[in-house]
Amino acid sequence: MNRGLLFVVSMVMGCLAPGVSGNGHLSFANNTEVHITRTGCGLIKLCVETPEQCDPTGKTSCLFASIVTTAPSSPNGVDLLVELLGDSSGYIALGLTANETEGTSMVFICAQNRNGSFFFRSAQRNNPNNTISLTQRIVKNITGSVNGTVIQCKFSVPAVNATTRTSHVTTFTTFLAVGNVTNSMGIGDINIRLTNKPLNLADPTSNVATTSVPTTAVPTTAGSSALASQAVIVLLSVLMYRLS
Repeated sequence: MNRGLLFVVSMVMGCLAPGVSGNGHLSFANNTEVHITRTGCGLIKLCVETPEQCDPTGKTSCLFASIVTTAPSSPNGVDLLVELLGDSSGYIALGLTANETEGTSMVFICAQNRNGSFFFRSAQRNNPNNTISLTQRIVKNITGSVNGTVIQCKFSVPAVNATTRTSHVTTFTTFLAVGNVTNSMGIGDINIRLTNKPLNLADPTSNVATTSVPTTAVPTTAGSSALASQAVIVLLSVLMYRLS
């Protein structure tokens, strides 16, 4: 076999290698800078995190995601703009599902390789048995960085819908997870750290706790009632005296 043919065979085998092939559904942004904060949470973006109210810019561990929805896209669904940050020597993940106990979840994975470089994967979780497999879901404008064990990334997901109906349904159960990376950038078992109630991703306030302010009634005691009655009697007595 001549050198030219060996070169072609080597190139083909390289394209078929795990972690290299099948990534045409992922597109990366030119800007690699990522800086994720809580700014806009509950106002312009929906935020989920564990521990509760943790600061993604702080020094303590924080697994955090924010989601902004765009206008509905043709033929059916909305685009999601996602930020994801957390501590892991493997990967962090955001999951979206219409039913957490049945069917499947869309999973978006930001990860670091053994040499500390960033990579991204889209996946699917089988909800009943918690197994995960890679998918070819289109994800765009991916940016990501790794600093030690802190992984952060931003990306957009087009045409997302919680149902197959024609309406643009944006209510999902969300979860945050971590996991290990195996050889050749393989994705290990997924470990869910937080599962939220169903949230309307188009409503930034759907994950904001609302607390009603109780109305405080002025207490009335038996003693104060008795004093009031006596005061009325005295006043009437004075009036009757002046009229007599």
